[in-house]
Amino acid sequence: MRRGLFLPIAATLGFAFLYLPIISLVVFSFNESDLVTVWSGFSTKWYGKLFADEQMLGAAWLSLRIAFFSATFALVLGTLCAVALVRFKRFRGRTVLAGTVSAPLVMPDVITGLAMLLLFVGMESVLGWPAGRGIVTIIIAHTTFCMAYITVVVQSRLSDLDLSLEEAAMDLGATPFRVFFDITLPIIAPALVSGWLLGFTLSLDDLVIASFVSGPGSSTLPMVIFSKIKLGVSPDVNALATIIIGVVALGVVAATIIGLRSSSKVKRA
Repeated sequence: MRRGLFLPIAATLGFAFLYLPIISLVVFSFNESDLVTVWSGFSTKWYGKLFADEQMLGAAWLSLRIAFFSATFALVLGTLCAVALVRFKRFRGRTVLAGTVSAPLVMPDVITGLAMLLLFVGMESVLGWPAGRGIVTIIIAHTTFCMAYITVVVQSRLSDLDLSLEEAAMDLGATPFRVFFDITLPIIAPALVSGWLLGFTLSLDDLVIASFVSGPGSSTLPMVIFSKIKLGVSPDVNALATIIIGVVALGVVAATIIGLRSSSKVKRA
C-alpha cells in the first residue's frame, strides 16, 4: 500500500514544484497592486501598460526576428552537417567536424559568448566587418550554438532512415540531388520541424551569449527583462510571461490536435 502511494505522491509534489510558480505568476499578472506578492484585487491594467511599453515591445519583436533567422540558418547548416556525418563515414576532417559541431552542447554559455566576442572584435580589426556589434552578430552567435542542437536531432533521424528507399529511387533513375529532395527531406521533415522549433526556442531564451555579442540598440527581450528585475519584479513582466505561456499552450494544444487527427487518419487508412 505504501509503495502504491509513493509514486502518485511523488508525481504530485514534482508537478506542484514545477507548475505552482507558473500558476502564481499568471494569477498575479491580474493583480491591482504594484507589488507582485500582495493581492489587492483583479485588474488588467498591467496588460495595458505592457502594450504601451515601446521598449518591451521593441525588444520582443527584435527577439522574434533574431530567433527566426537564427533557427532558419542553423537548420540549413545543421542539416548539411548531419547528412555529412551520417552519409559519409570516412572523409578527411570528419572527426574535427563532429567535435566542432558537438562542442557548443557541452561548452558553458559564458565561454561561448566570450569566444564569439573576441572573434567579432578580431574580425572587425582585420576585415572591418562586422562594424560594431548588433543584430548581425547576435544572429551569427545564435546560429552557431543552435546548429549543434539541430544537428543532433537531424542526425538521429537520418541514422534510422531506411537506405533501401533511396537506393530504390536511384535504381529508377533519380539523381542523388533529386533523391535528397524527393525522398530524404520528406521523410525527415518531422525532425526538421522539431529542430527548427528547438533552435527558435533556444535563441529566443538566450541571455548570456546575447549579452556578450550585442551592442547599443540591439537589446533582446531576455536582456530587457533581466535589466528590469534588477530593480524588482514589475507586474508588467508577469503580464508578458502570461502572454508567452498562453501562446505556448495554444501551440501545444494545436500540435496535439493535429497529431491526433493524423494518427486517426493513418489508422483509418
